[in-house]
Amino acid sequence: MQDSRRSIYAWALYDWANSAFATTVMAGFFPVFFSAYWAVGASAEQGTFYLGFANSLGSAIVAVMAPFLGAIADWGSYKKRLLAFFALLGSVMTASLYVLQLGNWPMAVLFYSLGVVGFSGANTFYDALLPFVASERKVDFVSSLGYSLGYIGGGLLFLVNVLMYLNPAWFGIADQQQAIKISFVIVGIWWVVFTLPLLFFVHEDKQKQSMRMTQAVHKGLVITISTIKSFRQLKTIGTFLIAYWLYIDGVDTIIRMAVNYGTSLHFPSESLIIALLITQFVAFPAALVYAKLGQRWGVKQALQVAIAAYTVIAILGYFMTKPLHFYLLAIIIGLFQGGIQALSRSYYTRLIPKERSAEFFGFFNMLGKFATIIGPVLMGLVTLLTGNVRNGIVSLVLLFALGFLLLRKVDENQGQREVGTFLQES
Repeated sequence: MQDSRRSIYAWALYDWANSAFATTVMAGFFPVFFSAYWAVGASAEQGTFYLGFANSLGSAIVAVMAPFLGAIADWGSYKKRLLAFFALLGSVMTASLYVLQLGNWPMAVLFYSLGVVGFSGANTFYDALLPFVASERKVDFVSSLGYSLGYIGGGLLFLVNVLMYLNPAWFGIADQQQAIKISFVIVGIWWVVFTLPLLFFVHEDKQKQSMRMTQAVHKGLVITISTIKSFRQLKTIGTFLIAYWLYIDGVDTIIRMAVNYGTSLHFPSESLIIALLITQFVAFPAALVYAKLGQRWGVKQALQVAIAAYTVIAILGYFMTKPLHFYLLAIIIGLFQGGIQALSRSYYTRLIPKERSAEFFGFFNMLGKFATIIGPVLMGLVTLLTGNVRNGIVSLVLLFALGFLLLRKVDENQGQREVGTFLQES
């Protein structure tokens, strides 16, 4: 039921659940531990390339699967079941990092990539449930609430994990290496436990012609092909998706590669971890405040402001020379990170047909994941070819600029008219 308080908070708690992976694993400990433990002996440039490859591999798998799985979920009413499957995959793969030994970077890449598959795959169905949880009147707030809870939940668990890392004896842990490995297990458990409220309390509307899985798979393939062809008709959605692809490329690359970037600049690990915590706790209130600004300025205008801010962040990142600069950038990132993610998701719900939300969010997440194929590899390759990691971070400016220009061309009213015509003819 739309706007039910119980279903809204149950839905938003999934962001609290999976953000543990995004903070402790993806942004925090995995890059540090990968370079120092699994990829021991590799140069900083090689470590950046391996990490970019690991991020890109998992994203590529989900990018190819997402639209097809979304169509299956819509026609078979399988959103919650597929979310549960991918969340379980991600949590198990994350916890399994515990067993990998020194120098085993190929298996670390495999386990981490499958963790990214679980994280990204589940997000497709999580996002697709948003139109069933919130009406258009509340969708910006609810989308921002999810990101806000994600930042505070992920940040609180990351804080505990950081304390385990800095003071392992407090927790009866042998050393820092063991503390990081145990953190991966805790993230897996956290992810499963806080997924349960969504599975129990969020209502997924059933299709009038709900199909068995085998029928839904066939229908999903047909619908996916049909929708790809229809983007010639749905030009507004297509334009937004390309704009989103470009600017979220830069955002996600900064999120995933920031710690590795700081490591390459020889900043202490403790400074990098503190910067991540700063971003988490600034982003918690900022995501909700930015939703209010979106209502005042208009969602599209608020997105453009956030893209411009990220352009400045990438430029400033080039000139960083000491940990204080990293802290200041962490604050700026925190002010805009939740806003650009939450408002992109809620703005997209205004452009697509609700009854086919998983299918269209499949394409939304597909392009988001294709962005994280290009971004980390681009940054890694530029770093490797030029021998200077600073050139990698500043190369993201081009993506933000192109995304900004394309977003200006999106007309929400025209998009709604195109969708109406599309539904009548389909």
